[in-house]
Amino acid sequence: MAAVEDTSFQYQTVKVERDGGVVFVVLNRPEKRNAMNPQMHEEMVQVLSRLEFDQESRVLVLTGAGDVSWCAGQDLKEFFRDLDGKPAEFKRAGWASQEWRWRQLWTFPKPTIAMVNGYCFGGAFTPLVACDFAIAAEDATFGLSEINWGIIPGGLVSRVLAEALSYRDAIYYIMTGEPFQAKKAEEMKLITKAVPRERLLEETMALATTLIARNPDALRVAKQVYKHCKDMNYEQAEDYINAKTALLMASDKEGGRAKGISQFIDDKTYRPGLGAYTRG
Repeated sequence: MAAVEDTSFQYQTVKVERDGGVVFVVLNRPEKRNAMNPQMHEEMVQVLSRLEFDQESRVLVLTGAGDVSWCAGQDLKEFFRDLDGKPAEFKRAGWASQEWRWRQLWTFPKPTIAMVNGYCFGGAFTPLVACDFAIAAEDATFGLSEINWGIIPGGLVSRVLAEALSYRDAIYYIMTGEPFQAKKAEEMKLITKAVPRERLLEETMALATTLIARNPDALRVAKQVYKHCKDMNYEQAEDYINAKTALLMASDKEGGRAKGISQFIDDKTYRPGLGAYTRG
């Protein structure tokens, strides 16, 4: 089944397409290499807010329109120059920019995959890192080119790089502005995997299908626990994990823990590590 546009999402800079439980959110300014302008930021806040509670959406894939660019970063003219002398508009655009690129994506209750189909520059690193997984075409180009015109990676880019890269790798590309290809991004663990362009959609859908086979409540809690616990001490983490485990057992509509244990001990139909327990 090919992805079909969801026409209930009527936006100018974002498209939403569906393939079963996989929802594709497409940054849709191909004539600008999908650079982010204030309108896109506002529309993305609305799109993610709706999809968070959409029962049909099981996995979110963030990608870019066209074959050239995933996202070329901020639209410097529309986001900066056109908002000079407009403090209220600039503040609003800045809020929307950080809201969807980090706060909404980083805490999104369903698995998220960045499907990087081309250029990924500057401000695009924030949603790239915010996604749980990132699969890129091998010919995709990445870059933090801000230093080349006398500025720094702004917004939250410098902070989110600390989540994804080692100190040596991050500081090298921040301070040299050199671009790099997807294989290097994979080597540095900035992305999950680099694949030939002709297999990009196939690999993304394979990962999405694996995730859809998993218990959605367990997936949601698993990512929450990891992302919060890594900044806690061990005593805090133990309390938090225990609380989240109890909450999962109480709220899991599938009863996954009991079902998996029963299939392992009683039915002997499930072996941990060899796939998901039988749901349904």
